[in-house]
Amino acid sequence: MNNAQVIGFGEYAAQGKRLATALGIPFAEAQIHRFPDGERKLRLPTPLAAHVIFCRSLNDPDHKLIELLLAAGSARDNGAKQLTLVTPYLAYMRQDIAFHPGEAVSQRIIGALLAQIFDAVITVDAHLHRIDHLSQAIPLPHAINLSATRAMGEFLARECPRDILLLGPDGESEQWVAAVAEAAGGLDFGVATKTRRGDRDVSIDMPALAFQRREVILVDDVASTGRTLALAARQAMDAGASAAHCLVTHGLFVGDALVQLKKAGVDKVWSTDSVSHPSNRIELASLLAEAVQKIP
Repeated sequence: MNNAQVIGFGEYAAQGKRLATALGIPFAEAQIHRFPDGERKLRLPTPLAAHVIFCRSLNDPDHKLIELLLAAGSARDNGAKQLTLVTPYLAYMRQDIAFHPGEAVSQRIIGALLAQIFDAVITVDAHLHRIDHLSQAIPLPHAINLSATRAMGEFLARECPRDILLLGPDGESEQWVAAVAEAAGGLDFGVATKTRRGDRDVSIDMPALAFQRREVILVDDVASTGRTLALAARQAMDAGASAAHCLVTHGLFVGDALVQLKKAGVDKVWSTDSVSHPSNRIELASLLAEAVQKIP
């Protein structure tokens, strides 16, 4: 790429550097100072390239959105002509309709904000369940939702025996578990049915599968509190599974999520590097770089 650079942010700098290496362009880091009252001061390296690619995931999103707003404005003020946001985990996509009067439809509101300040947005396995394309949430010609399922399937093909069973913990996970199973060479898979009564109150019904003496890999796009995955793991072990593991695109693992997974019998936990976490095993730099290179 000509006259382009990647700018990263502290907690996600390693992934930004890998993206820059994959693209063959320079990397620099934005400098952020937090004042005692919580306000931020941001400084970009100068001079800037014509095309600035900001690389940052939006877990723990609120302060990061403000910092990206400051970064984009500063980049425009300092001569950048094209701004791309590479945000492998994209927050605020869950609330896509107003379930009750007065509720903010965050998907549309945050999507419109990102469209105002960036020329292109690239993410991975965004939480889109009532729309077909990311551009319906982020109204840009280049709003790109990639999938990590091929990389996840290839990881399983290298790391696990062929007789493993993939299990999606709920109906929403079916698209991911099916794609991972295919990418891994046609592994057996099934999907449980979930009933949710609250953020931490769920129950699931397991599919009719042969769990006995098989390793079960729980597959999903996001692991947040881990309660649903833990419940699925516990029921798989009760059904005779020899071991349970967990593979997710976005490993948020908030609070005591990992503790709950371990208590449920989950042995290994794997995630992509969309969110920085000790469970990261699958790097997304090459997938992201390929998408960036297609932006005119």
